Amino acid sequence: MKGFQLIFFTQQNQQHGGLPLCEWLLREARAIGVQGATVMAATEGYGRSLKLHAAHFFELADQPVQVTMLTSEALANTLFHRLREEGLKIFYARVPIEFGSTEDWDEPINP
Repeated sequence: MKGFQLIFFTQQNQQHGGLPLCEWLLREARAIGVQGATVMAATEGYGRSLKLHAAHFFELADQPVQVTMLTSEALANTLFHRLREEGLKIFYARVPIEFGSTEDWDEPINP
């Protein structure tokens, strides 16, 4: 299947609708039919402000978080439409890809 890899970059302390932004993104993606998404927490990183964001032993609020999903063009467009409706400003990457599952292969592999 052809589609997009969407990667959203945020921090643990960013909120929307009373939820951490990464959780809000997961719920929205699931609600519109995106079949899977992954949240990954990073040790540290920085954005265009060049301010270092890091997870500290006693405080994880500033920890960088990445939300990744693979989806069709139609669902990617639907998700971006929702982000615009909500007035969210999130840095992202949108990369064209081919994706699927090996269980969907019909033909045997010839060595």
